[in-house]
Amino acid sequence: MKAVTTTGSELPTPDSFSISELETPHPGPGELQVRIEAVSVNPVDTKVRAGHLKPIDSPITLGWDACGQVSAVGPDVQGFKNGDRVYYAGDVTRPGCNSEYQCIDHRLVAGAPDSLEPEEAAALPLTALTAWEGLFDKLRLDEGSQAHQGERLLIINGAGGVGSIAIQLARALTGIEVIATASRDMSRQWCESLGAHHVVNHHDLVNDLTSHGIDQVDYIFCCHDLNAHWNNMAHLIAPFGGIVAIVETGDAPNITDLQSKSVSLHWEFMFTRSMYAFRPERQGQILARLAGLVDAGSVRTTLNEIMGPLTPDNLAQTHQRLDDGHAIGKLVLTVIP
Repeated sequence: MKAVTTTGSELPTPDSFSISELETPHPGPGELQVRIEAVSVNPVDTKVRAGHLKPIDSPITLGWDACGQVSAVGPDVQGFKNGDRVYYAGDVTRPGCNSEYQCIDHRLVAGAPDSLEPEEAAALPLTALTAWEGLFDKLRLDEGSQAHQGERLLIINGAGGVGSIAIQLARALTGIEVIATASRDMSRQWCESLGAHHVVNHHDLVNDLTSHGIDQVDYIFCCHDLNAHWNNMAHLIAPFGGIVAIVETGDAPNITDLQSKSVSLHWEFMFTRSMYAFRPERQGQILARLAGLVDAGSVRTTLNEIMGPLTPDNLAQTHQRLDDGHAIGKLVLTVIP
């Protein structure tokens, strides 16, 4: 099979990637073989490419967001058959989906939303799993239209991949007031279109919230650099509130800033379940639930742009967009030509 591989590079250029001929993987016990139809790119791809997670000493295949059709079913798998269209994020410790075929633990997989094209579905899994686990497993929000009435959720970097789906999940499944941060007109409009009650500028966060009559929030979902926003978050979070963060930090902030308010701080890393085999079936269940919300019209895809077929040039351009930090929603590529 063909795959787009990399030997790693700090900066993304077409030379960072190449088309390789690899042996087609065959599914083992509990696995599905999937013929890839579309993939999306996430910050984790750029970090692995740059060697920030671990050194790269041989060509590897990136990609941890995919939609495709089941092409073979391994032993001990129930609930899937050849031809099923599925979507998933996968396992960062195994070869990624930037290839023609991939084998994946079936517990991490769900049927893709019937109402979406493969490119639209491929935009969702990793960020939706991150947002769902952050909101409902870590912050422990309750579901229901009356749940959390009178409370506020602040989502920092609302126009990014995770923020884009977190806004929608909070609006669709709870009664909480959702505030998103964005600094550009395009990103503000994007957050508003997804259902944010308020969109404020993170460059002047406290003052902008004050202008909306808001002096504190009950929950914060930080989808950006923790240190950059720490002082504002410590100031804004209400007593007994909760903060969830998804971006690692080099210099740990002073967490005792939260002590007097009895605030809880949570880390969310959606690969934890696959890396540690910790109830991985939970992710398949979340994706199945998400597919139902999408097909019911309660949640929409966060696809913003299709970058073309999966080629070294297009993949390098997509990585560059993410490295620049200005991507709105998700960037998707189609099959290897």
